[in-house]
Amino acid sequence: MTLKDQVMEILTTYGLEVLGAIAILVVGWIASGWVKAGVRRALGRVTWLDDTVRPVFAALAGYLVMIITLIAVLNQFGVQTASIIAVLGAAGLAVGLALQGTLSNVAAGVMLLFLRPFKVGDFVTAGGASGTVKEIGLFNTELATADNTYVVVPNSSIFSREISNFSRHATRRLDVAVGVAYDTDLTRAIKILRGVIDADGRALADPEPQVMVMELGDSAITINLRFWVNAGDLWPCKWAMNKAVKDALDAAGIEIPFPQRVVHLKQDGGS
Repeated sequence: MTLKDQVMEILTTYGLEVLGAIAILVVGWIASGWVKAGVRRALGRVTWLDDTVRPVFAALAGYLVMIITLIAVLNQFGVQTASIIAVLGAAGLAVGLALQGTLSNVAAGVMLLFLRPFKVGDFVTAGGASGTVKEIGLFNTELATADNTYVVVPNSSIFSREISNFSRHATRRLDVAVGVAYDTDLTRAIKILRGVIDADGRALADPEPQVMVMELGDSAITINLRFWVNAGDLWPCKWAMNKAVKDALDAAGIEIPFPQRVVHLKQDGGS
């Protein structure tokens, strides 16, 4: 039998199965995208469901459709269900060994969803990057930095390192330190600075704001303004407070000294 005859026999025997398998793959691929988008839209209408888990459920739905598609393709060639399970098990083991890093990202993503150290919309430092959480996926977490740069961090890098969530609590403590000259009337200075806090209006009454002498430095006495604000007011209040403190001390004639060093020259007693 010639090669041409063999090819024709294969096409005659398996041609319909191959075409059917290709059709199933194409339909399954399109259906997977539709299901993923549909699940995401449907979950978007569920108000009590956290934004953090919606993309994960949508991705899982898409993967489920693809798995069903692959089983249908294998069944197209007459592979029995038991054989399919055995093949999937062997393939899963092989893929698991080859993609240990990827699977560790999946495991870390699942743990992040369960432990919930942060959610979509929080500003965090995680995995060496800082930004607002946009999406937590099975493999990666998407962040937008303060200057709106798109950053993707592997979940394993996040879960294995320290996570700082700056949005978790409703209030934050703000410290503003200022140095005054050693000849300053500290009681008067503290009264003026406390008035600066009260005039801003964003400091919370509980805990009560504090103005204390923090340190006797080399060239200045450090006075610290410590008070609590709503988390969203932290940076605007800090920037405004720096200016208000400088203006108030200038108006009161209180010096904010530059770093200085006193040098004593010792002269030799001889002529």
